[in-house]
Amino acid sequence: MVKNHPLVKIEGAVESEAARLLREVDGIEVAIREPRTKRSDATVRFAGMAQPVDVELKQYLNAATAWQLVRQVEGARDRYLLVVTDQATDEARGILERHGIGIVDGGGNAHMELPGLLLHIEGRRRARKPRQHGAIRLSAKAGLVAQALLLAPDRVWQIHDLAREAGVSEGLAHRVLARLEVEGLVTSEGAGPARVRRVANPTALLDLWAEENVDRAVARTTAFRLARTPKELITTVVERLGNADITYAVTRAAAAMALAPFVTSVPTVDVWIDSATNPKAVAQALDAEVVDTGANLLLSQTPGDVPLAFRREHEGTWLVNPMRLYYDLRQDPRRGREQADRLRQEVIGF
Repeated sequence: MVKNHPLVKIEGAVESEAARLLREVDGIEVAIREPRTKRSDATVRFAGMAQPVDVELKQYLNAATAWQLVRQVEGARDRYLLVVTDQATDEARGILERHGIGIVDGGGNAHMELPGLLLHIEGRRRARKPRQHGAIRLSAKAGLVAQALLLAPDRVWQIHDLAREAGVSEGLAHRVLARLEVEGLVTSEGAGPARVRRVANPTALLDLWAEENVDRAVARTTAFRLARTPKELITTVVERLGNADITYAVTRAAAAMALAPFVTSVPTVDVWIDSATNPKAVAQALDAEVVDTGANLLLSQTPGDVPLAFRREHEGTWLVNPMRLYYDLRQDPRRGREQADRLRQEVIGF
């Protein structure tokens, strides 16, 4: 595929910055001229066919902005939107692709689905991470605010109630809510002390938090304990952690198996434990051996114990909360994303 033989040609009233980004993608040619129709910015030409499209330029694109664009074109069957952006997250690109919205980004990635055309080009350049432009990132304690909102998506919140629920300052809760209002994920009613907020789009909020959250300085200890079955291992680990008075929360496949029947394989029991606890002492309490290979136990710790927030007891076992479980599953390279999507569908519900 070379520039001299474009797969598609885009012509019309395209902004100069959008035209520059489009021209950088192999297989796309751009001609800036007056639009041929009043309802669309440009026309995409390919294989002797032509399709009018609306072209929208965005400086950066995250999951929340992607969902705004999806809502923007809902119900418009004959309207095709092509988003051109300098920077886009993987999550944002995926959301647009799943909803039939075209996207071209500064990393050289392109995806367009039009009648008679399916164009998908993997970028050869590494796209830069979208800048937040001073907005607070939904990670660490700010992420706890997002989780509190997600765990009670129908609740009407005042700032002091949300701050108390998330275990953060009212100032931090206010900053998170202010950003989410700008993103269109939270709405507000009233004024002054009587002002309340509610989640407007929990689906988009979950996507945004999952793409922005980062666990800092995670320490992982791998261990092995003899057990005939994963269920026996989980039962023994939970019993011994309780007897040792260790604060913990089971996550990933073992937790998913407890909440829903779709997980049938648990190669490793993953557990978040209190950061103040010596992991070697925990392994000793579990009668487990710390090993470098062949582990069936993974003990994880991070400063601040954020993953333990909102943990829930289920049939005598402490599990991470469903939102945290969704995030942890996404980080698991062993079919984790597939399991996360099933958890979202069958347990979370949005």
